[in-house]
Amino acid sequence: MKSFEWTVLGTGIGPLLLAATGEGLVCVVFHADAGVRDQALRQLSGRLAAEPVQDATGLLAEPIRQLEAYFAGELREFSLPLDWSLSGGFNREVLRELTAAAPFGTVVGYGDLAARVGQPGAAQAVGAAMGSNPLPVVVPCHRVVETDGKLGGFGGGLETKRRLLALEGVLPEPLF
Repeated sequence: MKSFEWTVLGTGIGPLLLAATGEGLVCVVFHADAGVRDQALRQLSGRLAAEPVQDATGLLAEPIRQLEAYFAGELREFSLPLDWSLSGGFNREVLRELTAAAPFGTVVGYGDLAARVGQPGAAQAVGAAMGSNPLPVVVPCHRVVETDGKLGGFGGGLETKRRLLALEGVLPEPLF
């Protein structure tokens, strides 16, 4: 049976579950305590038809290095091979466009991103695509905001979104 490698990385926004296949980084999961981790590994195993293997051959070495550099404020753009097998169609198109639309330190509106993929009336569908993002942080769905400047939703929670945007200098650091 095929396999995928996984690990949990401690970060300033809490533990992240990272998973990779031979194609590249396939999944990032927020708040990866034991319960979240185990559930995510079961789901990934089913969706990828592969067995989870912890830290085996080093597929995660470069994602770990780049994420650590990002959280240390030393990396502004990820250059990792990504396995897009958990995303398809419109969602994949929007997620691929996102990195170009909102580089480090900037934000983009849901409607603006919809227009960039040729679907100007699809802001809600863009929101759904952000919610389906299997690679948050690396594919920066935290940079997508509502047109009126409100943060909008976020799968990792609004506090996590605020902290990521503060790390990138978009929002001020919280006072406490």
